[in-house]
Amino acid sequence: MPDRVVICMKWGRLFDCSYANVLYRAVKAHLVPGFLFLCLTDQPEGLDAGIRTAPIPDIGLTEAQIRAPGVWRKLALFHPDVAALAPGARALFIDLDMMILGPLDPFFARPGGMVLLDTGHDWRESEAVQPSTGVFAYTLGEQQQILTAFQADIPGAMARFRNEQDFVAAHATDLSLWPSGAVISFKRHLVHRYGRDLFVPPRAPVPGPAILAYHGDPRPADLLRPGVWGRFPHLGRGPVAWVQDYWVQYGGTAPA
Repeated sequence: MPDRVVICMKWGRLFDCSYANVLYRAVKAHLVPGFLFLCLTDQPEGLDAGIRTAPIPDIGLTEAQIRAPGVWRKLALFHPDVAALAPGARALFIDLDMMILGPLDPFFARPGGMVLLDTGHDWRESEAVQPSTGVFAYTLGEQQQILTAFQADIPGAMARFRNEQDFVAAHATDLSLWPSGAVISFKRHLVHRYGRDLFVPPRAPVPGPAILAYHGDPRPADLLRPGVWGRFPHLGRGPVAWVQDYWVQYGGTAPA
């Protein structure tokens, strides 16, 4: 039984199988062997043979609640069915729209019951700390009180909390954050604001950060093809060469 698990989730049409496959191959290149790569999905077709798949547990959400703002379905990560796949293993969850730039072993060595990503102060000093679930670690079989509290009053939880990551931060035990700079943001750290990327390519990441996060528009695949990407003030024009290189290096296909 592996003691390290990397988990992603895929449902709906926002991300096709290439996102999970590229993430899997990039993780393999940056993590000591002996781990399990798990994709919770209702669409396993087209995924690499090395990816273990399992259905996303039903946590009581209606279709409308699944589509509501906030990725509430992500709370299925704390379901006993997920814990049973590798009981007691340390799990590192990574959103599909992330690029792996450096070693991931330190993420498994980080102590704490729940380690979340700070997408506020760590990415912009003028902002408050914002614990987020784009990249987080926990031990399978622990933190199940998060899902229990949510299921006790799903409509009330969704009314009181802006999204699932605020709910997780409020209900997790032994909570800490990744070290500053371990995960950086494409829009906060690499983009030239106010449309300058329409004329000047976004900066390539420098060595140091292990993960590059994309959140909202654009997604990595948007940067592979010609044309305008993003939304003001984060507008640019593709293709972006270093994103193409990464995508192709890890088995993705660049548009013709």
